[in-house]
Amino acid sequence: MSCGADRGATGATLDSVPEPHDHVQPLPEHHAPLAPELPLTDSTADEALDLKTQLVRFVLTGGLSAIVDYGLYVLLMALGVTRDLAKALSFIAGTTTAYLINRRWTFRAPPSRVRFAAVVILYAVTFAAQVGINRVLNESLGDNWWVTPFAFVVAQGVATVINFVVQRVVIFRIR
Repeated sequence: MSCGADRGATGATLDSVPEPHDHVQPLPEHHAPLAPELPLTDSTADEALDLKTQLVRFVLTGGLSAIVDYGLYVLLMALGVTRDLAKALSFIAGTTTAYLINRRWTFRAPPSRVRFAAVVILYAVTFAAQVGINRVLNESLGDNWWVTPFAFVVAQGVATVINFVVQRVVIFRIR
């Protein structure tokens, strides 16, 4: 058998064999990771979900975030932190949890510095509303066992409505 370019009965030569990479398209570029975000998915805002699905996901995410918020609030107060500082710190933890999940799962939006800045502004507004409502209700309703959870739920409810409407209508439409 000869060692030449002839490859047998097919007549194919080494010079006529296509390179394996000739038909392969380049992989898309990936951005450097930002903050840890869950769930990990590559979906984008272009694959927007319908209102019902977004609302269900927002409520589920809000439920988890409220557990983080309320759990930390109660824990901090049990450790002797003042009510307003405990509420402020728990709000930050809860809303950070909500943002990270909602951006990826509920609204399927890619990372954006402009969007993040808009969320920070929105959270500052809902922070003030939540802490204020919580304080007013706690001070005006007396020292009953149900006042703290009631004030928390009302403050959380107001912030949740504001957050969903502004995020869906404004923030997650930013490109």
